[in-house]
Amino acid sequence: MTTVYLVRHGRTALNAAGQLRGRIDEPLDEVGRSEAARLASLFATVRLDQIVAGPLKRTIATASAIAEPHGLEVNVDAAFVDRDYGPWAGRPREEVEARYGSLDDAPASEVEPKAEFERRVVAALETLVAHTAGRIVVVAGHDAVNRALIQGFCGRYRSPSAELAQPTGCWNRLVFAGQDPVCEVVGARPGDGTKP
Repeated sequence: MTTVYLVRHGRTALNAAGQLRGRIDEPLDEVGRSEAARLASLFATVRLDQIVAGPLKRTIATASAIAEPHGLEVNVDAAFVDRDYGPWAGRPREEVEARYGSLDDAPASEVEPKAEFERRVVAALETLVAHTAGRIVVVAGHDAVNRALIQGFCGRYRSPSAELAQPTGCWNRLVFAGQDPVCEVVGARPGDGTKP
């Protein structure tokens, strides 16, 4: 059995402004640093064997905060990088929706196609789980990454819903045992009473 804690990075200025982030590599803001510290505190007494993060500052900083009490290094995996929004990164989602109807309808030359993005992150987690049997792993990712992984592995979330909310600084628990992964916790936040 492998347990994977998917955490979403802490807040950034672009999160606060409600703009698409994608590959823009900005740091956590003050709230985001506090959210990362709260995740670190929550996981400080949980056995963790490995910490993995996407390659951007916001995920690495969040993962590093969680890793520090355990004396673990953060393993960076580029496959967990956020979806590429191309020229729309740093702009409100409504702008691309006004032009194309949705992010998913934007041309591949502008926005990473949803199917390709989902295949990338699902394959990355499958590889990670295959190499970490019996271990407890934290993966620090992004809103789009976490949603794609939860939808890809947990059937009840295949249709988008409010249950799949991924606020900054949240965490999820996926348990891989046999053929059917189980999403035991989705969208929890430190302080809400949910135990890792």
